[in-house]
Amino acid sequence: MSKASIAKPLKSLCIANRGEIVHRIASTASRMGIDTTTVYTQPDAALPSATSAFRNLSLGEEATGYIDIERVVKTAKEAGCDSIHPGYGFLSENAQFARRVREEGLVFVGPPQEAIEAMGAKSRSKEIMIAANVPCVPGYHGTNQDPAFLAKEADKIGYPVLIKAVLGGGGKGMRIVNSAAEFPAQLQSAKSEARSSFGDENVLVEKYIRTPRHIEVQVFADRHGNVVALGERDCSVQRRHQKVLEESPAPGLDPATRESLWEKARLAARAVGYEGAGTVEFIFDNDSGEFFFMEMNTRLQVEHPVTEAVTNTDLVEWQLLVAAGFPLPKTQEEIDIEGHAFEARIYCEDAFKDFLPSSGEIVHMQYPTTGEPRLDLTFKQNSTVSSLYDPMIGKLIVKGRNRDEALRKLRQSLREFEIVGPITNIEFIKRIIETDTFAGNEPTGLETGFIPKNKDHLIRPFEVNDKVYAQAALAHVAGTLKVPDAFSRFSGGNSAWSYSQVRTLEFQDPAGEAGKTVKAVAVQTGPHSYKVSVDGRPGVEVRSVYFESAPGAAGDVATRKMHIQFNDSQFINTVVATTDAVHVFHDGVHYTLETPRPKWLQQALGVKETKNSVVAPMPCKIMRLGDNISVGATVEKDQELLVIESMKMETTIRAPKTGVIKKIAHEAGEIVKQGTVLVEFKDEEE
Repeated sequence: MSKASIAKPLKSLCIANRGEIVHRIASTASRMGIDTTTVYTQPDAALPSATSAFRNLSLGEEATGYIDIERVVKTAKEAGCDSIHPGYGFLSENAQFARRVREEGLVFVGPPQEAIEAMGAKSRSKEIMIAANVPCVPGYHGTNQDPAFLAKEADKIGYPVLIKAVLGGGGKGMRIVNSAAEFPAQLQSAKSEARSSFGDENVLVEKYIRTPRHIEVQVFADRHGNVVALGERDCSVQRRHQKVLEESPAPGLDPATRESLWEKARLAARAVGYEGAGTVEFIFDNDSGEFFFMEMNTRLQVEHPVTEAVTNTDLVEWQLLVAAGFPLPKTQEEIDIEGHAFEARIYCEDAFKDFLPSSGEIVHMQYPTTGEPRLDLTFKQNSTVSSLYDPMIGKLIVKGRNRDEALRKLRQSLREFEIVGPITNIEFIKRIIETDTFAGNEPTGLETGFIPKNKDHLIRPFEVNDKVYAQAALAHVAGTLKVPDAFSRFSGGNSAWSYSQVRTLEFQDPAGEAGKTVKAVAVQTGPHSYKVSVDGRPGVEVRSVYFESAPGAAGDVATRKMHIQFNDSQFINTVVATTDAVHVFHDGVHYTLETPRPKWLQQALGVKETKNSVVAPMPCKIMRLGDNISVGATVEKDQELLVIESMKMETTIRAPKTGVIKKIAHEAGEIVKQGTVLVEFKDEEE
């Protein structure tokens, strides 16, 4: 009996993950007639992914339920599932999980556990690739983890070198080291992050290529010996070694190089007896044109939608078919690449403050519609982004007939995408795709160092024009926030309004020094017209303004569409007002104008002065103190005080000034709330 004859369609699938991937998998499974069950932990009970199926089962109160192998398997069996899809992240590349699923008689929608083990250990995977004639980066991939020995190996390789965790991925446990003097501290940091993320602190050391591109090939294999490559993706635009923008096909590759990449990726998959969806990641050296095997991700990747877009395939459908024993739906000759696609990862983080993670409730979300974008989102309006998980809240995917058209669609979709609540990287991505080195049809600046090399342009201060201040002022006066009745005429509620009455509002200057404010003076000059002067400059003439209430406005948050006509232009913008800020989405740009709180209100709210203190910028866990950090120690400005972890990312907290430490409020391992004082300095007079 042939293998093909014993193929048996899946009937009931458990999706063992959270977020947008759950809905993605459930949608395809349902279309294929497969019953689905989702699992969730209590902190995620309100997320869309916790209600994506007819049957949604709790894994308990703890956020760590997603990585509890026995509980996940038991839950799936009790629900009557015949298979488990691990999604991506959590247990998706855990060989023990794949083994336990199969031991319990369930189908694991993924590769054999032996392939996961072989590719999960970077040093072992390098040995396999070299034997399979797949080129690898020079480096030390052995088991000796003595710091002095690793430092000597780094000297042999030659700086710069890359320290990389043997297990895991996603940039965790990865550090670039430029000199021997930096090596010990960076090694300690990489090992600590690897231990925290993967439970294993072993690392390897490799030659760091100075101008590398990150190019990866989507491969698929079945149990009948078929292996295909479904094109390649360029994932070079990264921060903290994690991807921000992905596209397919990779621009600027000649046909011979592209074919060679595909061939080597297929060799890599065959070398480990692969089955299912996998991604073979390469470092492409811009200087030499050579490429080297980096690692293989033994799962469906976050960026799989761009491959689906240009190959007109459903990769989840392929996964479910292969797991059930069917052959691949297409041969290599039948796979065509059509058009160009981009994916932008939407992170909750402040890119203008060293990518500091952000969390909290999404009080306003407006989806883009131009260019038929695909949105894979974990959250919706009124969802709360937790600090327990990584900061990615979703993905925006667009496709065009060529790179230029796809880029134009991406640009417009980002202009229409509005989120208020946690800080996001949307404005940062807009700046990335505006750069000449990215926007060309064959971009010359694509490399993993793109963001740091373009940092000055990408994080330049926001320049707020007077029209934006005028809209923020009118939003206040027109009742978007609670205002005195005397000003309700702005929203049509007081027929006794006097046109000579003046209202002065104050906003923090986003581009100025801390504490600097901007004053906007609003005067109504007619039934629907206004004049707003900003910091004494000639006034902005507003010929008419009309506010349209938007759904979801509630409590201390109000969202309105502003139909506004200036003397020289007209706009329909969104204005979202909270108790301490006005968010103006003007001409496709999100401006956040904070309103300073008076001192009496700060005292009433219990806000503490922190000029001699360092506070937690977000809910976090204290990972470790910096070297020689103790009470009474003198520290220099920008010296490392401590390292915190939030949303699965480590962040270094540095001294804001030179001074003497008076108090260290918390120890390693403690979990603290946002705004908690971490370190106090002595007053100058002490």
